[in-house]
Amino acid sequence: MKTFLFRTMIGIFFGAFLALVMTYAVIWFGDVETLSSEAFVRNSLGSMFCGWFFSVTPLYFEITTLKLWQQTLLHFITVSLLYFIISFGIGWIPFQMTTALLSILSFLFIYFIIWIGFYLYFKSESRKLNEELNHL
Repeated sequence: MKTFLFRTMIGIFFGAFLALVMTYAVIWFGDVETLSSEAFVRNSLGSMFCGWFFSVTPLYFEITTLKLWQQTLLHFITVSLLYFIISFGIGWIPFQMTTALLSILSFLFIYFIIWIGFYLYFKSESRKLNEELNHL
């Protein structure tokens, strides 16, 4: 429970930070003089919610009774559903066939690359730990 609460706070704060950085980027690089307060609040809350579930859902990988494929499937389904519900609902992704398909394919590609990266990292770490245990 302590880990869940800590990750919740970190995720919400990180999401809020990203919302502010994106707002500053829109103002500075987008040559926008005024912002809609409604859009700012909607996007900020969406970003904070995304930060929350992206920081909390890796807890699936700490459930030792599940196999890796089960952990990955649960994580993927949870993250995908929540992200695309928010993205389409808020308007981050326009609800058009080509844009939606391109967004889904990009999401899958990025998810796969990040998953492979973490898998290879933890496999390397476990190999190092096993070598150290064999030298004892």
